[in-house]
Amino acid sequence: MNLAGLLVFITDVHALGLQTAQGLIVTNTFYWDMNDQTRAFGKRFAERDKGIHPTMVHAGVYGEVLHYLKAVEALKSDDGTKVVAKMKEMPTDDPLFGKGVIRADGRKIHPAYLVEVKKPSESKGPWDYYKVRATIPADQAFRPLKDGGCPLVK
Repeated sequence: MNLAGLLVFITDVHALGLQTAQGLIVTNTFYWDMNDQTRAFGKRFAERDKGIHPTMVHAGVYGEVLHYLKAVEALKSDDGTKVVAKMKEMPTDDPLFGKGVIRADGRKIHPAYLVEVKKPSESKGPWDYYKVRATIPADQAFRPLKDGGCPLVK
């Protein structure tokens, strides 16, 4: 039997330990050990947070702030309404999530991942917890815009 977690962070897996969490299937939008850029971010983050590696929420905040700052720079203004419009107009591109877009409803669209927690024997060290089983393309990873019922969508 495989268990699927509906909302599981890498810090949860760390707290449970691989012996307990092994085989757990979860979806995630970020894993610190995906590529050189995510590993560099994960290392910098962990150095500043008692060795704890970043979750998808930490990475998401980083990506959001980076995109916000790019929009402010492009506008030469920090007027909130104009910045939000610029953020939706500009494609996103950052070292953690790559290229993406922000839809009219404010949702950031990028790939997601189906991951499995490794067995202890598969892990090469601390925080080496996931093996990616599938990449969910950006256009399939989030609820379609037409199904959201968001009043921001005209």
